[in-house]
Amino acid sequence: MTSAEAPPRAGRREWIGLAVLALPTLLLSVDLSVLNLALPQLSADLSAGSVEQLWIIDIYGFMIAGFLITMGTLGDRIGRRKVLMAGAVAFGLASVMAAFSTSTEMLIASRALMGIAGATLSPSTLALISNMFRDPRQMGTAIGIWVSCFMGGMALGPVVGGVMLEFFWWGSVFLLAVPVMGLLLVLGPMFLPEFKNPEAGKLDPLSVALSLGVILPVVYGIKELAKDGWGGVPVGAVVAGLVLGVVFVIRQRSLAEPLMDLRLFAGKSFTGALVVMLFGAAIGGGTILVVNLYLQTVAGLSPLQAGLLMVPSGFAMVIAAMTAPAFARRFRPANVIAVGLIVAALGYLMLTQAGNLGGLVIVVVGVSIASAGSGPQAALTTNLVLGSAPPRKAGSAASMSETSGELGMALGAAVMGSIATAVYGAQFAGTVSAATPAEVSEAAQRGVVGAAEVAGRLPADQAAVLLTHARDAFTSGLNVVAVVSAALLTGLALLAVTTLRHVPPTGAVEVAAEEPVDEDAAVPQDTEAPEGAGRAT
Repeated sequence: MTSAEAPPRAGRREWIGLAVLALPTLLLSVDLSVLNLALPQLSADLSAGSVEQLWIIDIYGFMIAGFLITMGTLGDRIGRRKVLMAGAVAFGLASVMAAFSTSTEMLIASRALMGIAGATLSPSTLALISNMFRDPRQMGTAIGIWVSCFMGGMALGPVVGGVMLEFFWWGSVFLLAVPVMGLLLVLGPMFLPEFKNPEAGKLDPLSVALSLGVILPVVYGIKELAKDGWGGVPVGAVVAGLVLGVVFVIRQRSLAEPLMDLRLFAGKSFTGALVVMLFGAAIGGGTILVVNLYLQTVAGLSPLQAGLLMVPSGFAMVIAAMTAPAFARRFRPANVIAVGLIVAALGYLMLTQAGNLGGLVIVVVGVSIASAGSGPQAALTTNLVLGSAPPRKAGSAASMSETSGELGMALGAAVMGSIATAVYGAQFAGTVSAATPAEVSEAAQRGVVGAAEVAGRLPADQAAVLLTHARDAFTSGLNVVAVVSAALLTGLALLAVTTLRHVPPTGAVEVAAEEPVDEDAAVPQDTEAPEGAGRAT
């Protein structure tokens, strides 16, 4: 296709295919948020201790983060639909195994398998979208819908989980995957074309091992720092991961067909969008974590009630992500992203009044505004990452996009959680009565959750005073996190304008896939697309 030719426009088949791809996207995001509700029931049933509970929750995210790059690149090599279908089968089987687990070890193993299978789904769906929708305007709309499905699933997760647990046992939340994946297996071959890189070489096992050695320790270390603060083990894990990262980069530069094509980072759009995505996920994810703690510990809501109050913010982000591509057709994507981030900053600034003007209403409205402002960044940076990569590297680009988001969320939880904890400790330190037992005082000093747990050991009047001081201290922590988030979002808006200002509106001109190296300029079209794929029907 020459630069003078219009890109092929998607037809009815491709849009139906997008609806099919929405199935695993919704499921993955629901699964990320639903398990917290089931944790008390399954812990009691399986006699899971606190450490085992953490592994039940965390192992899923660890495996997804660790295998994203491998699975995205595997799709480029053997076929994106093929990897998606295989992942659907594996995810369904692992979900059944999780639902009927008879021990914590079995459940942890099941969750690990679900994470590995889940790592095939997101990059495969994104890569297929980029192949099915070659017209820049249509691709922007399709990715906006994909992002909306993911965010909508996060918002619906607590609601769906609450309903399931009201009528069924804890394993039912895992069985949600079975009909969804079954439907995907039936409809996928009918409406999804196959794409792969015809010139891809074999997968390098050493690169796969190194990628796991980089991602898993870094994500583990950051998560542990977020939960327990500075310590030798988590810091050592992060350092070890970074050292292996250097080895990984050296290895990739020596391979003709690397697991991660570092040449993609030569594209300004690709690199700029990934950086904005990383920090956007860090700021949003970290702040929402503190907000959720506020709702459950300060406002005293159950996880289900807190989840219901977060539904408006989820749908605000969905609407913003859906409409952002239309604005990007008239205005530069960098400007749309920047305006959205400034709106998000204003929403977070509202949270600084949570302790003064009425608590819950201020928090819900502020978070909803912030989520709406973050929607354009989520949709448009994903579009820029995929649009900046050549078609044969779509799986690899999609996996880097997803990995950036995973790392950003983990980093944000660590940083924002640490800020909230530091402010809490500083303010709470001078409020404990001298009559309070030392062990109660120490536990309460560590955090508001600890204060709530040990308050029952005190007489009612002392417990009320302790909890009031703890909640006030945590609210102050939320206020400071909100100010920091607003400042960082303002800086991120300037970064977006600076790094992405060269990208024109999608409606102004057709922007060809950005090729960082001349030798890639004449990449053959991906093969194995069925007859009619990519054309209007």
